[in-house]
This record gives sequence, C-alpha cells and structure tokens, in this order.
Amino acid sequence: MRKNILLIGGSYGIGREIASQLKDKHNIIIASRTNNDILKGVTHHIFNALEDDISSLDLPEAIHGFVYCPGSINLKPFKRLNSEAFLEDLNINFISLVKVVQGLLPNLKAGDQSSLVFFSTVAVKVGMPFHTSVAAAKGAIEGFSKALAAEYAPSLRVNVIAPSLTDTPLAGRLLSTDDKKDAMGKKHPLKRVGTTKDIANIASFLLSEESSWMTGQIIGVDGGMSTLQTQ
Repeated sequence: MRKNILLIGGSYGIGREIASQLKDKHNIIIASRTNNDILKGVTHHIFNALEDDISSLDLPEAIHGFVYCPGSINLKPFKRLNSEAFLEDLNINFISLVKVVQGLLPNLKAGDQSSLVFFSTVAVKVGMPFHTSVAAAKGAIEGFSKALAAEYAPSLRVNVIAPSLTDTPLAGRLLSTDDKKDAMGKKHPLKRVGTTKDIANIASFLLSEESSWMTGQIIGVDGGMSTLQTQ
C-alpha cells in the first residue's frame, strides 16, 4: 500500500533522510520553513510549526504516517537559563507538536492505524549536565506520547525515538571539527556519534507495517549510552 506520510520539518537532517528512504514507495509530504534543495518526487508546503495552523495546508484526507522533526539543542548551565529559554524549548519541541497533532486528528484517524513518530533525547533517561531545558521539553513529549498512544489505541500508533548526539545541522556547533566528533564519539559505547541514517532507519521501521504491533514505546537509538557503561 502506498501511504501518505507527512513530515514536519523534513528539509534537512533526519527528516530529509527519512523522506529520501521512503519517497519511492510512499507519497511524502514535507511541511517546513524552507524549501531549499527539496527532494524530487516530494510534495512541499511552507510551514512554520511555531506560527502556522496545519489545517491551512492542502493535505490528503487520510495521513497514514506522521513525523514531527523540529527540535532544539540549547545546552547551558541551569543558572544561565531564564524562564523564557525554557518556554522557547517547550514551544518548539512540545507545544507546537501538540497543536499540529490536534489539527491533524481527523486525517490521522482516517488512516488505517496511522503511525506517529516523535523525537526525544537520551538526556531524558540519563541525567546530563547542561540539559535541563531540552530534557524537560523532550520529557514532556515522552509522557504525552504514552498517554496519546493509550487514548487512541488501536486507531493510532504512537512511538518515540530517543537519540544521542547525531551528526545533523542542528548539532553542527558540537561536531564542527574532526577532533570534536571523535571526542563525542568516544563517550558512547559504540565509539561514534549517530548519523541521520541511523535514526531514519528506525523511523522508517516505525512507519512501516513491520512495526504494526508496537505503540507507546520510547526507543533508544544512542550508541548504547542509555544502558551500557564500558569504562
């Protein structure tokens, strides 16, 4: 079955890799702020999750797969974060996600057990310095996702991917040199940082029928960081 799959923020990084993997088999729709270098065969809408109403877009009646990609990496000492910084992270990671999902409910319910995929972070499970703001926002996603999965089962499936540091434009400042990338990689049991393909592979699986008996799960794709101690 050729599915309609909507990605919010799929113009680069993990979202773009997901679109690249799935575009030949499914109808991929990307709604993002930029339209630079859009993949051939993908439908694109200009959309700002913080400001725009998803119902304003011309979308298919049934959406079988949905991925929310926007996020933030705001790593600062807690004492340097004011309430506005926490609100900013919460808005882009969580509140905007909630608004989009509410707006898409009729489309998602029209699909046959539509699959929703959200992103958290390893820092929710593993306490890390300087992650108070982003961990709080991503933790909200994890709690929301489990409750949503319970409320809408069996008509919707909702799962969360919790990566560790992944080589994307969003993480560019942390991985701007080979030395930084090597140092960050050594913090993981598998001795490297993640790639967009590592994360997109799991997202593609969750959007497929192969994961049809999975919902309400938080899946760590983190090079072993959340469960293994090797030093």
